[in-house]
Amino acid sequence: MKIQAFMLRNFIFKVINILLCLALIFSGASAASADVYVKAFLEGANFSGRSLQGYQFNESDLRNASFVNADAQGVSFFAANMKEANLTGANLSYSTLDNARLDKANLTNAVIEGSFAYGTSFNNVIIDGADFTDVDLRTPIRQKLCKSAKGQNPTTGRLTRDTLECD
Repeated sequence: MKIQAFMLRNFIFKVINILLCLALIFSGASAASADVYVKAFLEGANFSGRSLQGYQFNESDLRNASFVNADAQGVSFFAANMKEANLTGANLSYSTLDNARLDKANLTNAVIEGSFAYGTSFNNVIIDGADFTDVDLRTPIRQKLCKSAKGQNPTTGRLTRDTLECD
């Protein structure tokens, strides 16, 4: 039953991504309107307060980067090294975080709703007030995050423990 639920969730995620891509194409948005960083060295970069929708940071080095209050909805951070990144108050809704390393990252009050983070590393992260609603996480990762989950997200009003489905 869990395998079927995972397959359905994965299928829905793929359909949403396809629909978002089609919406960009038919809205006339050009690829040049967003930056693409693949395997880029961006250690310590400051993206705070910026609108990053449509950006890609696939396999990039974002150690100690700052995304404080950034609008990073739908951004791809696939396999990015985000160790010790500051994502306080960032909106990461519907982003791809799969295989990213968020070890020691600060996710205080971040909104990660609907993001794909199945293979993401979350060691020693700060998640006070983070909203993980509908985030695809492996069960052991979810259980580990529940051990330190606390707070309420100021944007969505949701409790971190509730969004992680902690017992």
